[in-house]
Amino acid sequence: MPLQPADISRIANLARLELKAEDSARMLTQINGFFEIVEAMRAVDTTGLEPLAHPIETIQQVALRLREDVACEANQREANQRSAPAVDRGLFLVPKVIE
Repeated sequence: MPLQPADISRIANLARLELKAEDSARMLTQINGFFEIVEAMRAVDTTGLEPLAHPIETIQQVALRLREDVACEANQREANQRSAPAVDRGLFLVPKVIE
């Protein structure tokens, strides 16, 4: 469903933009062109295709360099909270800001 000039005016108003008539017409053409591209992409049958982790996978094997998610530092909660003005059961206490 292509956008209409009234849609562009409403979007510009919501974005607090002041568009001239020629800019509005150009924007309408560009956005509708984008929607046409999206519709063409949605028309492609992708059933049975596995998503790629990286676009370059189409031409070469990619090994993602991810490290193991392991806690490697000791718990320093007490040392970090030593300078806090108020702490209770391991939590920082702050003044109430919402009444």
